[in-house]
Amino acid sequence: MRVKICGITTLEDALNAIKCGADALGFVFYEKSPRYISPEIAKQIISKLPPFVEKVGLFVDCDALHVNSTCKDCKLTLAQIHFEADEAFFEALQVPYIKVVRASKKEDVLRFSDEYRLVDAMVQSYGGEGKRIDLRWFDGVDCSKIILAGGLDAQNILQVKPYGFYGVDVSSGVEKSKGVKDSDKVALFIQRVKA
Repeated sequence: MRVKICGITTLEDALNAIKCGADALGFVFYEKSPRYISPEIAKQIISKLPPFVEKVGLFVDCDALHVNSTCKDCKLTLAQIHFEADEAFFEALQVPYIKVVRASKKEDVLRFSDEYRLVDAMVQSYGGEGKRIDLRWFDGVDCSKIILAGGLDAQNILQVKPYGFYGVDVSSGVEKSKGVKDSDKVALFIQRVKA
């Protein structure tokens, strides 16, 4: 399973996550989030990162032009579209992207089932609240194209592994405080995912 550490706000947290084995880092460009990072600071951090790490920008309620320019300027490798957008929006994107399903019922986890997608628990604030999805919703579902998010931590990750998700996305479950990662929690989380 691949691991994305989301809500990165400092170079130290980014480098530590990579050292621990993270496959991807997430940068939140949603100003109402306590993990918000300005494109200028994200760009500075990303410029100092080693190759072969996915650099993901999380976008909420914005236009395709903003996504394209931010991704290009910051040298992001993937845009995470964390809101309902129409086909015209996705057609206008000039960068690789992944859709997010904010699941509030079992049927939601089947949306975009022919695409790689991130499935998160439905919360008002677009993630980062540590709310978990009922794992029974994935019983009998092909999870090989799903990245699971929402309420994950080193204690519950072992319950997730049998489902065969493509990856997991963690933010609040590896933090000391909002936007500040706990290096021990990051290390233990990644170690358990990869074991």
